[in-house]
Amino acid sequence: MTTPSLQDGIDRAGSPMKLLWRPNAEPWLPEVVDREYAGWRQEQTAWHRGVALLNLSHHMYDMWIEGPDATRVLADHGANNFEKFAIGQAKQYVPVTRHGHLVTDGILAREGENRYLLSGIPAAQHWVRYHAEKGGYDVGFATDPSCAFRPGGGDPKLFRYQIQGPLAAELVERAFGGPLPETKFFHSSPVTLDGRPMRALRHGMAGQAGFEFIGDWEHSAYVHETFLKVGEPLGLIRVGAMAYATPSVESGWIPSPVPGIYTDPDLLEYRRYLPLFGIEGKRPLNGSHYSEDIEDYYVSPYELGYGKMISFNHDFLGRDALLKAKDEPLRTKVTLVLDPDDVRSVIGGGEDPGFVLTYARHRVESAAGPVGMTMQSASIDPVGTVLAQTLIDPEYAAPGTEVAVVWGEHPGSGTDPGADLGFPRIRATVQPSPFNAHARTLYRHNR
Repeated sequence: MTTPSLQDGIDRAGSPMKLLWRPNAEPWLPEVVDREYAGWRQEQTAWHRGVALLNLSHHMYDMWIEGPDATRVLADHGANNFEKFAIGQAKQYVPVTRHGHLVTDGILAREGENRYLLSGIPAAQHWVRYHAEKGGYDVGFATDPSCAFRPGGGDPKLFRYQIQGPLAAELVERAFGGPLPETKFFHSSPVTLDGRPMRALRHGMAGQAGFEFIGDWEHSAYVHETFLKVGEPLGLIRVGAMAYATPSVESGWIPSPVPGIYTDPDLLEYRRYLPLFGIEGKRPLNGSHYSEDIEDYYVSPYELGYGKMISFNHDFLGRDALLKAKDEPLRTKVTLVLDPDDVRSVIGGGEDPGFVLTYARHRVESAAGPVGMTMQSASIDPVGTVLAQTLIDPEYAAPGTEVAVVWGEHPGSGTDPGADLGFPRIRATVQPSPFNAHARTLYRHNR
């Protein structure tokens, strides 16, 4: 039986929106790890005020790209600067379509002169591999799917453990018998823990200091247990799936942009290449901001704050479109701080709503009408309310601007996208993105 493609799914549904729109869709949470260990509130507090251990081993889709043309294929289909890309460094990879729409981002680590590891949800990986195969690049690929896509289950090839929070450096020094080599942000250094080799990537979340340790799975249990033992006197808290999904709303990273691949006739072959039951065909859309045209959900990397990552020192797919978009009035990424009283009233029915997490595209309004849409909203207990990463019209992006979030689920096709369905409004105040001041000012100062 032939595996249905993304294009098959679009054709059968009638449109990309009919395929993807799923009111009240359950939010994604990392696989395998428990939903909570100490409770999501305590786990959030740990990386703000203490030290936290996060297990990223099971939900990252890894693809190794190796060969004489490895750099060339990545540079031809990514907007990053490859002239300044050291071995041991990682970058947020930014692939775009010919129209300058983001495919999705991923974490790209350079492991050797002609060897890279691209990690994250498997949309950027699909894009690179397709173009490499179509273009005849001299590269090979090896993949390790995440647990959500790994046939037959089994263990991952790599462990990934993050140590995060104000006490992270102290825990790491205790575990390794001293400070790690001085490492720039998003660069890694080789380290050993009792003879077990791994890499230490300097990486933070929600503005807090920390490291991500990456190594062969055979050492995973020992490394994990060592961190737990050494961290116990410091009050180390393990972070479960619920809390893990929330720091992006503080750090300013939007984890769920819609790939700009569903409508371009030139990408018909690509949509036939993609499986329907992959991330591009099964990641749902929902919320109060509904449009019949999926292009209304496409994003420019500039809107997501990736402008500093874009380098025009080489030719790449989408280069002309990004040059043009650079001077266009695009939406601005901001953080909305939702009014706590309205959150209790609208979401909690008058009570504390507890844990809130949604990737819904909720409509954002001013007195003049719609001005933006949310991309991810989550409870942040140390802040005391729900924050929402949002794309908003530039004239409403100034900190302190008051807007309202339309909280509800549009039923989708068959109902007027602009209909007033009686959804409640939650008052909100615009603040910068990243919301965390440290993340905005110091997080990347020594890259």
